[in-house]
Amino acid sequence: MAGALPPTAQSVEAGEAAAAQAAARARRTAAIRAAGLIAGLAVLLGILNALTHGDFLAPGNVVNVLRQISVNAILASGQTFVIITAGIDLSVGSLIALTGVLMAGVLGAESSIALGVILATLVGVSVGGAAGAINGLPVVRFNLPPFITTLAMMLMARGAAFLYTGGKPIEIDNPAFNYIGSGLIGVGHAFGIPGVPVPVIIMLAIVAAGHFMLTRTRFGRYVYAIGGNEEAARLSGVNVFAVKLSVYIISGALAGIASLLLAGRLNSGIPQSGQGYELQSIAAVVVGGTSLAGGRGSLVGTFVGALLIGMLYNLMNLLNVQSYAQDVVLGAVILAAVLLDELRRRYFTSG
Repeated sequence: MAGALPPTAQSVEAGEAAAAQAAARARRTAAIRAAGLIAGLAVLLGILNALTHGDFLAPGNVVNVLRQISVNAILASGQTFVIITAGIDLSVGSLIALTGVLMAGVLGAESSIALGVILATLVGVSVGGAAGAINGLPVVRFNLPPFITTLAMMLMARGAAFLYTGGKPIEIDNPAFNYIGSGLIGVGHAFGIPGVPVPVIIMLAIVAAGHFMLTRTRFGRYVYAIGGNEEAARLSGVNVFAVKLSVYIISGALAGIASLLLAGRLNSGIPQSGQGYELQSIAAVVVGGTSLAGGRGSLVGTFVGALLIGMLYNLMNLLNVQSYAQDVVLGAVILAAVLLDELRRRYFTSG
C-alpha cells in the first residue's frame, strides 16, 4: 500500500512512542518524589544543624559526609538502572573486593606510575562490566531471577578475590592511584576547607551523567519502559535483551569505579572489602524513591537517598552507636522505605 510504513518501521515508531510516554510518566513521578525528599532533607539538615549548634553544616563536615558517601552513591547509581528495570544486583559489594585486588595486582606489577593507573582502571572497569554481563545474560536469555544470578556472582567474586590474594591484602604503592581515592583539589581555603575530595568530584560527575542518560536519551526511555511493562515494551519494538543486559554491565562497571576510589583511599586491595555494600546501595536507591517493582526512580533521588544514609551513619557514629545496632537501623530504614513505596503504589497511584 502506497505510503504505508514497513512493519519494522511501524514497530520502532510505536516502541519510541510507548517508551517516551512511560519515561515521561516516570520522570514526573520521580520529580515529585525527589522534591519531597529534598524538602525532607532540608528540614532534617536544619534540625541536625540546630542540635549541633551549627557544626553539622560546617563546610568541613559537609565535605566529610560527601566523601564518606562517594563509594555508596556510585554503587547506588548503577543499582538504580538495574532496579528501574525491576531487577536487583547483589554482587556489587563482592565486585568491589575482586576488582580492588586485581587493580592492586596490576599496580604492583607495573613500575610506571601513570601507565599503572591507566591499566588498573581499565582492569577494574572491564572486569566489573564483564561480571555485570555474566549477571545479566541468564536474566535476559533464560528469564532467571536476578536475585539468584547476582547472588551467585556475589559468592563467586568474593571467593575469587580470596583465591587471588590468599586472603591477604595487596599493598598499593602508587601515589597517583592513591590520590584518586584520597586526594584534594584545592579551593584556596575560600570556604574554610583545604580542598574538595577527588572522590566527591567523580561521584558528582557520575550522578550527573547517569541522570542525563536516564532523562535525556533513548536508552533511558527504554529503561523506564521495560520497568513499567516489559512485555509491552518488547511488543512495541524495544530491544529488551540489549537494554537489560546493558544496565547490569553499567552496574558492574560502576562497581569497578567505586572500588578504585576505595582501594585508593585504603592504599591496598583487600579481599574483605565491600562487605555489606550491596545492602547500603539498595537502601540508598529505595530511600531515594526508586520502586523495587520497577518503572519509577531517578538518580537525583538516589543521590539524596545516599546522602540521607550517610548522614544517618554520621549521626550514629557521633552518638557512639555500636556497629551492630547500625545494621539494625539500616535494615529498618530499608523495610520502611519499601513499605511506604508499596502503600503509595496501592493507595495513591491511579490506574
